[in-house]
Amino acid sequence: MMTRLLALLCCLGLSTAALRAEDGYRLWLRYDLIQDADLRTAYQQQLGQLHVGTNVDTTREMMAVSLRELRNGLRGLLGIHLAPAAGAPGKGSGLALRRLAAGEIGPEGYRLRQQGNRLELAASDDRGFLYGTFHLLRMLQMGESLRGLDVEEVPAKDIRILNHWDNLDGTVERGYAGFSIFNWHTLPDVLDPRYTDYARACASVGINGSVVTNVNANALIFRDDYLEKAAALADVFRPYGVKIYLTARFSAPMELGGLSTADPLDPEVKEWWAAKAKAIYSRIPDFGGFVVKANSEGQPGPREYGRSHAQGANLLADALAPYGGIVMWRAFVYNSDPEADRAAQAYEEFVPLDGQFRDNVVVQVKNGPIDFQPREPFSPLFGATPETPLLLELQITKEYLGQGTHLVGLAPLFAEVLQADTHQGGAGTTVASTVTGLAGVSNVGTARNWTGHPFGQADWYAFGRLAWEPALDPTAIYDEWAALTYGADEAVRKTISRMLVDSWEICVNYMTPLGLHHLMATGHHYGPGPWVDELSRPEWNPAYYHRADSAGIGFDRTLTGSNAVAQYAPAVREKFADPRTCPPEYLLWFHHLPWDWRMDNGKTLWEELCLRYQAGVEGTEWLAAEWASLEGQVDAERHREVSQYLTIQQREAEWWKNACLAYFQTHSRRPFPEGVEAPPHDVEHYQSLDYPYAPGIRPR
Repeated sequence: MMTRLLALLCCLGLSTAALRAEDGYRLWLRYDLIQDADLRTAYQQQLGQLHVGTNVDTTREMMAVSLRELRNGLRGLLGIHLAPAAGAPGKGSGLALRRLAAGEIGPEGYRLRQQGNRLELAASDDRGFLYGTFHLLRMLQMGESLRGLDVEEVPAKDIRILNHWDNLDGTVERGYAGFSIFNWHTLPDVLDPRYTDYARACASVGINGSVVTNVNANALIFRDDYLEKAAALADVFRPYGVKIYLTARFSAPMELGGLSTADPLDPEVKEWWAAKAKAIYSRIPDFGGFVVKANSEGQPGPREYGRSHAQGANLLADALAPYGGIVMWRAFVYNSDPEADRAAQAYEEFVPLDGQFRDNVVVQVKNGPIDFQPREPFSPLFGATPETPLLLELQITKEYLGQGTHLVGLAPLFAEVLQADTHQGGAGTTVASTVTGLAGVSNVGTARNWTGHPFGQADWYAFGRLAWEPALDPTAIYDEWAALTYGADEAVRKTISRMLVDSWEICVNYMTPLGLHHLMATGHHYGPGPWVDELSRPEWNPAYYHRADSAGIGFDRTLTGSNAVAQYAPAVREKFADPRTCPPEYLLWFHHLPWDWRMDNGKTLWEELCLRYQAGVEGTEWLAAEWASLEGQVDAERHREVSQYLTIQQREAEWWKNACLAYFQTHSRRPFPEGVEAPPHDVEHYQSLDYPYAPGIRPR
């Protein structure tokens, strides 16, 4: 019966995908039959045969994966079975694979070029063929012409890596898409097909590394049985060009090795790490290295022994160096000095260490000076350590952005940071030009669609594309993702792309407009808590950051305050330090201003703050209306799911606006301006709300 049904569907020109509910599992790799018959025929004529160069070994593991991807993609998209070319070499149409000489194109790069009747995919290494394969299939999915094609791509950055904050017990810190996809209990024996699908998705956007354990590390990962488990994952990832990395707990020599110290200058500690590196590489020859969080939020580190971050990092770097491994040492550090500005502390810690790190150490720096806020100025560390390579850490998961329920496209945030001009080496020294790679804190979990919110996939995709080429335009990236994920219909893809691009600014407005930051409730960071001021560490309190009082609001980081602005290059410092030239999106980040401060548009600061919050709420209504307009043009399953999430987002945007304005009005003592709806409750009501089971909580 099912066979007859499938045959009937094919006769009617329907894909067998019509039998499946759209659950989002396939991500953007949806090789459904192209419905435009003319376009499909044109592609079939161009790509029907495969010519393999004599110096291309398709039996190599990664090449076999590339060939399988090509065959599956062309079968799904075009309904053809890729046939070996017949006849003399160099003749006939089809797709040709050619290996270039080393150096003819950069590592991991590829060339797609029309050569007569053929389309040629050429690369110098196996990863290049893999990435070129995904590029070609992406073009077919989007219906792009192959005529006259001449594309050459080499990744702009060597390190393009996902950081999973996944714990060995299966929980995910700041994870909003279920549990960890890595089941350490059943590894190495059970290799979930999802591991392969994950690596394939990463490869399709050029991600070449995965840190599979949490930065709040567990020394257990270095026990022999867990190294066997990690090795099994590495074997799955390897054919897709994804190296595995692990997080290193600095105190592991004590917790696992029985030593009395973890002092980086102690000979026994050095021997322990050297032996551990040897044990890892004996199991995982292409192991990438370690990520380390040290002397931060309770994590152990070298400062406990009077040693510097450089001495701690160099200990691990020396252990990895014989095997080509690297250490990614995170710059996310701050102390509990009530007089210290948290935003200034990473710079103060790491700039004096410039030039003291080993060559295989990369300092990993969050995009802003605080902690993945909805919007931050770029960290002053970028460009300030010319002798120390830096890695830009971005958040793909949405800890401070509505967590798993809000539609917030982060490609515009990523691009704003990457293109920010540090002026550290003169005008035009962008953040992108100062870093050796990008690390993204993953939003992947066991949710069937991988990311919980269906649109969360877009930022996994966008991160990979921007890590490959930081100059890409966010609108173009989202247009690609929408076409690959929801189909090539122009009206649908343009609407989705527009929603994603505009959603970030909408979220900033209803959460933290005009440079406000860290207003989230503490612990779980779910929802607003600007009133919190009783926690033991000053920098854990939202009130520490906005400093609202009867005189005004904002954190003074100029010469009259913490003077953190002095950490920026002179041209940037001068712009930020003057409230008249400071961009409004950072105004209250750098300045404590009176409520009646007059903005450039003639409104007072209080009026503008209120209107921004209101605009954020109205923005969520616009998002819902845009999505509703696609009903019937998008599959019913995903349309219904996104609609439900947008309902939550609208409600929570109003909660954010009402709670924050009710609280800030207790300081401003000013009426709400025209066009702003007054909160329906007093501030005590919002303070009384409690969410003990909000996801992603990290126990302290």
